[in-house]
Amino acid sequence: MIVVTGGAGFIGSNYVETLSRISDEPIVVCDDFGDEEKWQNIKRRLVHDIIAPDELFAYLEEHSEPITMIVHMGAISTTTERDVDLIINNNFKISKDLYDWCVAHKARFIYASSAATYGAGENGFVDGDEPDHLKNFVPLNGYAWSKHAFDRFVADQKRRGKTQPLQCVGLKFFNVYGPNEYHKGNQMSVAWQLFHQINATAPAKLFKSDKEGYEDGGQLRDFVYVEDCCKVLAWLYKTPSVNGLFNVGTGKARTFKDLAHSVFAALEKEPRIDYIDMPDGLGEKYQYFTEASLDHLKQAGYTENFYSLEDGVKDYVQSYLVKDDPYK
Repeated sequence: MIVVTGGAGFIGSNYVETLSRISDEPIVVCDDFGDEEKWQNIKRRLVHDIIAPDELFAYLEEHSEPITMIVHMGAISTTTERDVDLIINNNFKISKDLYDWCVAHKARFIYASSAATYGAGENGFVDGDEPDHLKNFVPLNGYAWSKHAFDRFVADQKRRGKTQPLQCVGLKFFNVYGPNEYHKGNQMSVAWQLFHQINATAPAKLFKSDKEGYEDGGQLRDFVYVEDCCKVLAWLYKTPSVNGLFNVGTGKARTFKDLAHSVFAALEKEPRIDYIDMPDGLGEKYQYFTEASLDHLKQAGYTENFYSLEDGVKDYVQSYLVKDDPYK
């Protein structure tokens, strides 16, 4: 049995779909739904059980024998959350407790880290998991720090020679876009935001640049299609000998202007872009460049190609966003 926390969320629900195709193991989704439309993310999935987050550890203890793997995608992921105690409890303490549970029960553990752990990027984007390497990064917000703190905890356990889960993998996701992100509010991808601007016949809105060497809309990100994230997760499921901390991006930074042009092309519209000032307070924490180093992932044996920005956006727009039912 596989437990997926955050299994009705963005990446989690896409992975539940992948697991349902590649595995016969029963899938348990742990998530909260409230009065949102998030339930639609898993409306087509066969799930063995659905549990609330506050019931998770009781469920684990009651069903410890059949659980072979925990995929921990659940977290407070908004970078604007100001309740740091809440962030620590959800993103660090619960992650640590799940890690310890997997150690005690000889289960596999895969968890979501984030490219936000790299901070401003002044020390690069290389995904080493050695303690001396990780200590060089300084996150810019509470969310990123909580993820980084857990990465460092796992690395320190390894350094101390402590027993680890049967498989232990952390994934530093870069700028992910794709179906089933619709419940995320202002945390939805720029691809989604641009689609709705452009589809309403409005110009695309991109930030002006305040940094020398970057034109307006020329800020760079490693945009990765969620389908590629799931391919990496599927490979890890099939390759339990792989352990470590890995970047999940395309390895090729692209501009926001490239992203906008990809959306225009997917909608078969002529590009129109307006450049706007950044909101007050954003500039000093704004990243102008992110790009995943994929050497570690490739050295571990991953050989799949990643979607280009143009192909990923085209599939997202034409297979999902323009449909009456955009859910995967």
